[in-house]
Amino acid sequence: MSPQASVHSLYSHHHSWLNTWLRSKLGNAADAADLAQDTFVRLLQRSEQFELTAPRAFLRTIARGLVIDHWRREELQRAYLEALAHLPEADVPSIETRELLLELLERIALMLDGLKPKVRRAFLLAQCEGLTHKEIAEQMGVSLRSVERYVADALYHCYLLRYESQD
Repeated sequence: MSPQASVHSLYSHHHSWLNTWLRSKLGNAADAADLAQDTFVRLLQRSEQFELTAPRAFLRTIARGLVIDHWRREELQRAYLEALAHLPEADVPSIETRELLLELLERIALMLDGLKPKVRRAFLLAQCEGLTHKEIAEQMGVSLRSVERYVADALYHCYLLRYESQD
């Protein structure tokens, strides 16, 4: 059976169940429907053949990752809108600019998500707070060499993600 036929079979047998499961997690029928569709789109994008003994567990695993991404995106959006609420009216960006900035923030969050907590913290303190490596080392209670390694690891990670997506 071709990968598309496998996905079609999964869709016809389990879409309704997955949609109900997602609705119970999200409490929102529209978001549940979107994520159910996204789950099957992910499967269609896979090139390898798959045989499933537990299709619902398989679908739930994919959907759970999408739910976590959805919640992260909502939290990021909530924090961004809260920050905008504190700006003077004249400094509030247009709706188009806000959407572009939010998309950029989501991409940055995804890039940083792959970092270990200490590496992410050191990188953010250097890039966002403008602290020196020595100041970061003091604040984090680690050696200067560790901070240098953390920041280098973060930069390398971001570099790989940036240029990996172009291949």
